[in-house]
Amino acid sequence: MKITGTMVNYYVHCKRQCYLFSNNVNLEDNSEDVRIGRILHKIKSEDKKNYEVKLENISIDKITDKYIVEIKKSDADVEATKMQVLYYLYVLEQKGITKIGQIKCIEKNKNESVDEIILTDENREKIQNCIKEIEILVTSNKVPDISRTRGCKKCAYYEYCYI
Repeated sequence: MKITGTMVNYYVHCKRQCYLFSNNVNLEDNSEDVRIGRILHKIKSEDKKNYEVKLENISIDKITDKYIVEIKKSDADVEATKMQVLYYLYVLEQKGITKIGQIKCIEKNKNESVDEIILTDENREKIQNCIKEIEILVTSNKVPDISRTRGCKKCAYYEYCYI
């Protein structure tokens, strides 16, 4: 099974979202927030080097000599994004590439980047466990229950879960 960064992000954010997305229930094309995020991402990356680097099953927004950078529309779920970046760092490490992660939130006027994200032994174990849990989740025949969080109303899967 090919785990993607999006799957890791969704798993941390909402296991139901991860399950649906991973099982090809894609409602993101109907989400205005997703469309806005894609447009902001495209504008940010135009005419610049090292943007949108694809390697097997991952797509890194930006890569420099020292960093991989994940660009997000907002800082709505930093923990999920941190795990996504840790996953990218883990995959790169398997290829013999060592980097440090950063998150840039382009819609917020706050501090634009999160502290450095480093693949420590503890973080490596967290991401390995997360990968195993995702594999179990997405191959299950049971759709996870609704998590009922504050972010549900803005989720692309809101109508699926609540209507």
